[in-house]
Amino acid sequence: MKNGRQGPRRTAGSGSVDWPGTLLKGRPRSRDALLFHVRSRAPHELWLVIVDASASTRRHQALGDAKGLMAQMFDDAYRQRARLALLTVSGLAPRWQVQGLKASASLRDWLEALGAGGGTPLLAALGEAGQWLGRRQKRLPAEQQRVLLVTDGRLKAWPHLPALGCPTLLVDIERGPIRLGRARDLARDLRAGYRHIDDLGPV
Repeated sequence: MKNGRQGPRRTAGSGSVDWPGTLLKGRPRSRDALLFHVRSRAPHELWLVIVDASASTRRHQALGDAKGLMAQMFDDAYRQRARLALLTVSGLAPRWQVQGLKASASLRDWLEALGAGGGTPLLAALGEAGQWLGRRQKRLPAEQQRVLLVTDGRLKAWPHLPALGCPTLLVDIERGPIRLGRARDLARDLRAGYRHIDDLGPV
């Protein structure tokens, strides 16, 4: 899209980084590889990161590589003064880490300590995230929301899933010789962009 909620984009310059659009081209290796949103009056940005930290993401360094990608995003959010919301998916229920706070250097410590284990309450996380984004959009209608969903998609089944109402990118971290490939189907049902983390290349 060149207009609409995502706004016009360009491959170099200034403004807020369009992370979904950038990552769909591969992981950026220089500033020239970034896509930017260009607006006459830049709105506030909110980046919601939903990270699957269930036991299956321990396999083949999947979560570890995803943490490298998220660290890069957190650094950019800090420089751009974007607000971040972080929702982890593991155990019996999803857990909010931060909700709409300004990015800070302390996120590095949280990210380094993040480990994988337990179940995959991903459907509950998507439902909770959608409701939270909807409430926030009503309260802050000028805010530009983006979602990054990091998951291996290892779910048995799911019902109809409504889109999250803002630009969304699913990064598939499933690895190993036997892959179920459900993350791609999940992205399609969420009407989200899709990339496999191996296609993004090294940091």
